[in-house]
Amino acid sequence: MRSYIKIYGPPIVKAIKTLEMIGVNMPEVCIWNTTLETMMTVPMTEAEEASYFSWIEELPEKRCGKIISKSGEKTGEYDFYFEWFKNPNNEELNKLIEKIDERLAPLGCKYTITTK
Repeated sequence: MRSYIKIYGPPIVKAIKTLEMIGVNMPEVCIWNTTLETMMTVPMTEAEEASYFSWIEELPEKRCGKIISKSGEKTGEYDFYFEWFKNPNNEELNKLIEKIDERLAPLGCKYTITTK
């Protein structure tokens, strides 16, 4: 199951980085976004993931190699998705939405989320 995010308005790149940070700190999910889509031809190794996320000061080492979705599915009309390792319950979905609301509010951009 995936929670797809569509970002409206600038700053889209900052919003994607913010969503990546949320994903890094949520062991229940891996992530995929439009930036990754344009640069990936094969799945990243654990070292490549660590390098990609080098801007995150405290990247949990156990998350390296597990953050980026291996499905490589295109995002389509969306900018980002969180891929759940197991089907989330309502509490987990609400927790994700609260984190996104809190972190994107200072950026001033809006978003929609669709989980399917």
